[in-house]
Amino acid sequence: MPQYEITCDKARLDVDGIHHFLAQSYWSPGIPRTTVERAIANSLCFAILHEDKQVGFARVVTDKATFAYLADVYVLPEHRGQGLSKRLMGEIIRHPDLQGLRRMLLATRDAHTLYKKFGFKSLTAPDLMMEVHDPDVYSRG
Repeated sequence: MPQYEITCDKARLDVDGIHHFLAQSYWSPGIPRTTVERAIANSLCFAILHEDKQVGFARVVTDKATFAYLADVYVLPEHRGQGLSKRLMGEIIRHPDLQGLRRMLLATRDAHTLYKKFGFKSLTAPDLMMEVHDPDVYSRG
């Protein structure tokens, strides 16, 4: 069984790899590298490493007191099916900076089953939530 490590050490992140994956993802197509760099700098980040090569990632935008937003979660296709997403989510949910929060949000198109295992559910009161959504922001450069 291959050995994997999960770290929050930003010095060990493969920013090129993160940008490459996110720029091709359904949720952030075409995202500029500078935007990825800024997002990483201002988030609590988690990397899955295999033999010091990054094979997964997630970041949490948080005030570390009341609120967090989970974003950009992925495991590279060749490393899926080994329970890494569950292991990553366990590390995120148990992280000391994310304890005692009133609310943690995320958006997903296809991973509801995974996130439900960690307590996520549909919005309790969706009529209270609002958004400013600009899906074409990266294409306007």
